[in-house]
Amino acid sequence: MTVPDTQTPSTRAVDGVVWDFGNVLIRWDPLPAIAAGVGDADARGFLESYDFGSWNYAQDAGRTWAQALTVLEEEAPEWLAAGAAYVDNFPLSLLGPVPGTHELVRELAAAGLPQLGLTNWSAELYPHAPATYDVIELLRDVVVSGEVRLAKPDPAIYRLVAERAGMPLERLAFIDDSVANVAAAAAAGMQAIQFTGAEQLRRDLVALGLPLQP
Repeated sequence: MTVPDTQTPSTRAVDGVVWDFGNVLIRWDPLPAIAAGVGDADARGFLESYDFGSWNYAQDAGRTWAQALTVLEEEAPEWLAAGAAYVDNFPLSLLGPVPGTHELVRELAAAGLPQLGLTNWSAELYPHAPATYDVIELLRDVVVSGEVRLAKPDPAIYRLVAERAGMPLERLAFIDDSVANVAAAAAAGMQAIQFTGAEQLRRDLVALGLPLQP
């Protein structure tokens, strides 16, 4: 149930909400996707011995997966099959909704509050998200890092989402599980919230004057 929207935009601390996706709206873990192709032991070996985070981040920032696999073949050919398995089985890395956050999106949408997405996600693999999670349809726009070739915590991507929202940075609440991304958003002027769970997030958003049931 949503509460009546008794506060006007001018009396709220913010006028819109910007959502990260991975492990805020959508549970994500690369292990099941990789294991589907090479087995659990090799999947864990790949994630533990190779810098998967940096390698994957380059795709989030605009590198293609073909280029990524070429880099992997050059740097660590023993893990090429594992990297290819991640791409081939990517939907298995999406483990369902993060408990409680889709309900928050729906409540805010019902109250008419503008919401956007800001996700570090490769352009090639992002279509799996809206195809699987209909809550994304409730967002007025989504800035996908791989599409714009900018990735959090680059300050430019926060300015871009504010431009897409048509609001000043300081009038937007930003929610992300990454400490670095939250710090960068705060430095840019956003009302930045580190996500630790839906119950705490609800309290944080209510404290900003947003139309949610406490």
